[in-house]
Amino acid sequence: MDGMSIVGDYFGSGKIFLPQVIQSARVMKRAVNYLVPFMEKEKEESGESSKIKHNGTIVLATVKGDVHDIGKNIVGVVLGCKNYHVIDMGVTQSCQSITEMCRKENACIVGLPGLITPLLDEMVFNAKEFTKQGINIPLLIGGATTSKMHTAVKIEPYYKGNSAVHVLDASRVVVVVNQLLDAANNTEYKADI
Repeated sequence: MDGMSIVGDYFGSGKIFLPQVIQSARVMKRAVNYLVPFMEKEKEESGESSKIKHNGTIVLATVKGDVHDIGKNIVGVVLGCKNYHVIDMGVTQSCQSITEMCRKENACIVGLPGLITPLLDEMVFNAKEFTKQGINIPLLIGGATTSKMHTAVKIEPYYKGNSAVHVLDASRVVVVVNQLLDAANNTEYKADI
């Protein structure tokens, strides 16, 4: 995880590019897949339950019309490594299908990545619809064309159920999710945002 944070910093500063980020995420995923059986065996030997208890369920879905999923895939791997149950719905998902999945899986967070600029409006539409449908969980916004400013000005005002939070890159998502789900400190964190 520390390595992915460094990768995120390098990517953000232009020292590495998308192919290196993808390669790093694949390496991390292989490492985690290798380590999981050892971690499960250790839990069994220590008497802990062999059934893994997840930190929460997170639904990730690229909005309707967008086929971007590289960042979303990396986010899913990073969150999975931190024991979150990630449901990746894939690309070009309708607002209704995302809403239904959040309800069905009792999600604690929903994430919408985006790559192409015209679909920023689709994210705004989703935020409005989530509010109408009574979705009351944090909304994560991320992707190449998204920004903190756009999220604050164009999305947050329409998402009344909870907070809409911009995530700069995949390496930062665990910190954001942990803060949002920390019942003792999330009010202060949301106020800071």
